[in-house]
Amino acid sequence: MKEAIFVPPLKIQGIKTKLVPVIKNNVIVDEDCYWIEPFMGSGVVGFNVAPYNAIFADTNPYIIAFYNAIKSGEINAYIVRRFLEDEGKKLLERDEEYYYEVRDRFNRNQNSLDFLFLNRSCFNGMIRFNKSGDFNVPYGHKPNRFAKAYITKIVNQVAHVEKLIRRNNWSFVCQTFEKTIQEVPEKSFIYCDPPYIGRHVDYYDSWDEECEFALKNTLIESQKPFMLSTWDYNSYRKNEYIDTVWGFCEKINISHFYHVGAKEENRNPIMEALLINYPRSTGDEASFFAHSRQPMQISIFDIKMIS
Repeated sequence: MKEAIFVPPLKIQGIKTKLVPVIKNNVIVDEDCYWIEPFMGSGVVGFNVAPYNAIFADTNPYIIAFYNAIKSGEINAYIVRRFLEDEGKKLLERDEEYYYEVRDRFNRNQNSLDFLFLNRSCFNGMIRFNKSGDFNVPYGHKPNRFAKAYITKIVNQVAHVEKLIRRNNWSFVCQTFEKTIQEVPEKSFIYCDPPYIGRHVDYYDSWDEECEFALKNTLIESQKPFMLSTWDYNSYRKNEYIDTVWGFCEKINISHFYHVGAKEENRNPIMEALLINYPRSTGDEASFFAHSRQPMQISIFDIKMIS
């Protein structure tokens, strides 16, 4: 039987949709525990784990502002439908000219609905900013992007997030991973999905070796159970930081396709790694690994996406 996976309204390249079932089966979260995401991104993992207590953090202020607008009621499914219907008509009539008009408008006003519009009509669903902090992804050249069915899909995604926020104790904060991890509640589980070091990344901030070591040290100092997503290897090369930085963790491998470009030849299989610092077999939060163990390898085939 296929496991239904909820896909969030904001698209992020490198989204962990296909990894969700394995992540859910290997995390330690109960009703009293706080789920902590220092790198929220799309939020797909936390939204599918759906813990009662959660803190979603990111350095991208526009992602956080979008979900806080849903939490406050400033944005809801009805508002999104009306907005995308109106803006979609203008895009259909004026095409590329209107896309860049909205992009300029967003860079002046940072409106969350404009951010959603751009995210869904730009090239390849990317989120990218220049050094001045302006959204600079080019147009995706689909003037009929906001057809009725597509709008309904996005509206349903927003409605689902509304329900999750109403029934749970969730916070969305714009801050660094260091601050997020250093301020976690006593009973917390930390899930980290940082930009992939050594690969092209699509993120609000850059990521390098110094960041990777800083994340490791901050996680160790927290003394909390954590899971970290990263890439392990592909047909061409291996992630050397798995051994040099994260060698003390247990590794779970998951094979799937990593979509990094518009061309089919750029969409190749990659081995992902989930790194954990607690025993998978017992779920004992007090135990930590002093060395790496043999990885469990998993392939993802049977997953159903829901809007």
